Amino acid sequence: MRMGALNALWAYRGFILGSVKREFQSKYLNSLLGVAWTVIQPLSMIIVYTIIFSQIMRAKLPGVESSFGYSIYLCAGILTWGLFAEIVSRGQNTFLEHGNLLKKLSFPRLCLPVTVVATAMVNFAIIFGLFSLFLIVSGTFPGLVYFAIVPVLIVQVIFAIGLGITLGVLNVFFRDVGQAFGVILQFWFWLTPIVYPITILPERAQELMGYNPMVGLMGAYQTILARGELPDWQALLPILVLGIFFCLTGMRLFRKHAGEIVDEL
Repeated sequence: MRMGALNALWAYRGFILGSVKREFQSKYLNSLLGVAWTVIQPLSMIIVYTIIFSQIMRAKLPGVESSFGYSIYLCAGILTWGLFAEIVSRGQNTFLEHGNLLKKLSFPRLCLPVTVVATAMVNFAIIFGLFSLFLIVSGTFPGLVYFAIVPVLIVQVIFAIGLGITLGVLNVFFRDVGQAFGVILQFWFWLTPIVYPITILPERAQELMGYNPMVGLMGAYQTILARGELPDWQALLPILVLGIFFCLTGMRLFRKHAGEIVDEL
């Protein structure tokens, strides 16, 4: 991203923060419990997964002694996948959803994807904060290894932003992109070892999984949180390179077609 774009985003930081605030307000408008739903929904998911898989089904994660092992493995994958899916899904539709705003007001177009990422990160911070609290209360907090999540999260957000902006620009000109990605995202979830450990798959399937960039990311989170070990950093390098490639591609597409986006909406 050029310095000019960064300066423009900084100049419009009030607009971005206001947009994030309005999104939260509109999400819970006319709701009796309001913002409390931000806490209730993820908390109920963690409680349900914990009770069902650790207490009722007695599901065990291979190599992990804790009875909460599989529940933590599942929550670590689902919560971080949710962040990825939210950034990419909303990023690909952001220019279409704000078509009227783009036609009426003049502001840096990149404020829109930045608002999407900021909103998703606030949501994720609340949800993951509750999950971390559960790890502490249940005595399964992994210790200092926990902070290895930060670089993994940075790699994931770079990958999601790059893919979201690229799809967002393409979706303005080719509306099938958004429809097709919704279908792909569903297959992508089940082709990523989130609900099941990759070790239960045949060797050939595990090799093919190596081409799925989300396998390395989800595996890193699950290794840190469920096993209390550092992830395979080398496995994250190709994902970082791919994320940077998508960021550069998305920005190039955006700069090339920024003037045509409003006409196309």
